[in-house]
Amino acid sequence: MSGLSMYLKKNKVTRENLVIAPTKSLCDENGEPVKFTFRPISTKENDEIRDMCVKTTIVGKETRSKVDNSKYMKAILARSCVEPNLNSVELQDSYGVKDAEALICELIDNPGEYSDLVVAVMEYNGFTKEDSSVEEVKN
Repeated sequence: MSGLSMYLKKNKVTRENLVIAPTKSLCDENGEPVKFTFRPISTKENDEIRDMCVKTTIVGKETRSKVDNSKYMKAILARSCVEPNLNSVELQDSYGVKDAEALICELIDNPGEYSDLVVAVMEYNGFTKEDSSVEEVKN
């Protein structure tokens, strides 16, 4: 391959979905934790999600914006979750909620498990705790 041909979409590797059992509180008929399926989020989707999670405040004559991290994480989880369908009205009604973000919090209501799920999905989407390339640039 040479020139532009190696950049063609047909050469792009597609990632498999992430399949994990994020909680011990939801089990199948055999007592095994049920698995959830998450798909990758695109850069465009990430930008849309981040933009909808920005809080703007006015301090004096200055406008300040910052991302509401909690809202952002819930939105990433909700948007990437394929199974279960978090937009199912039946599933939402069973937990007494009206949107996918609230439902993911009800399904994974153990704070430690929720935190582990956020880390797993964010790492799956290419975010890491420490980006070694940033450390190299700093040094």
